[in-house]
Amino acid sequence: MTASSCRRKTVARSRIAAVGAVVVAGSLLLAGCGDQTKGKDSSASSASAPLADKLPAQIRDAGVIKVGSDIAYAPVEFKDDSGNVVGIDPDLAAAMGKQLGVTFDFRNGTFDGLLTGLRSKRYDVAMSAMTDNKSRQEGVDPSTGKKVGEGVDFVDYLTAGVSIYTRKGDTKGITSWADLCGKKVAVERSTISEDLAKAQSKKCPKGKAITIQAFDDDQQAQTRLRSGGVDAVSSDFPVAAYAVKTSGGGKDFEIVGDQVQAAPYGIAVAKGNTQLRDALQAAMNAVIKNGEYEKILEKWGAQNGAVQESVVNGGK
Repeated sequence: MTASSCRRKTVARSRIAAVGAVVVAGSLLLAGCGDQTKGKDSSASSASAPLADKLPAQIRDAGVIKVGSDIAYAPVEFKDDSGNVVGIDPDLAAAMGKQLGVTFDFRNGTFDGLLTGLRSKRYDVAMSAMTDNKSRQEGVDPSTGKKVGEGVDFVDYLTAGVSIYTRKGDTKGITSWADLCGKKVAVERSTISEDLAKAQSKKCPKGKAITIQAFDDDQQAQTRLRSGGVDAVSSDFPVAAYAVKTSGGGKDFEIVGDQVQAAPYGIAVAKGNTQLRDALQAAMNAVIKNGEYEKILEKWGAQNGAVQESVVNGGK
């Protein structure tokens, strides 16, 4: 999710491009949220994984990387009709798992609690359409400028922008962020979208502040818009595009205006855990080089957000 703590920016939650399938664990199926089989899969064993030795010994021996994720952000990560965790992030994680000889175990959590869970070591990483920016790298609250944590490192893997969408045929004249003044907008809590809405509201004329309704996940924001409780929703472009394409068979929503705030998505790793960070970067670059990356992005319509190389802390 671009911005604040997030999902959620170059083209196509900032929480990539427009928008399941079964998630592969290691090299096979990655099951739903925290209920996967732990330990090493025979097909993703260290013996067949070229980058296994790069991992910290504890993770390599366990055969599992615990991933904190808000699994309600289609098409980046969500549950299919069978309850399996699917999407861009799970597919990329599965491809990385083949390189590292481990399974990525996606564990559901609210987006605004993912970095807290990372700090408390409930997760090894957070992978959830999270925008890499300086505030998160440095552990600073973007609204106050105050230090709120130790910050994290990011392994960047995709670029996305932030979009606004409305009910189809009922745009309320909204074509830009300035048009939200005096209107109601729904966002996912602790995302770039929420940060942008707060920043724009401060610029609005007196008496025309934006009424911001923040929810735990993007699906709740969509429901609010569908019911007419707000005038618009803001989220990362890939998520907005997927919602427009799929909700009500494409009859519920429409995107208005252009994307803004293009920035990289990154896998968050605790400061100091440089061995895991560097192993993830090597695995992502291997997946980019061998062509799996391109195939995964094309599968989910996110190829416009492709990067040529994974870098560490590329967000500004």
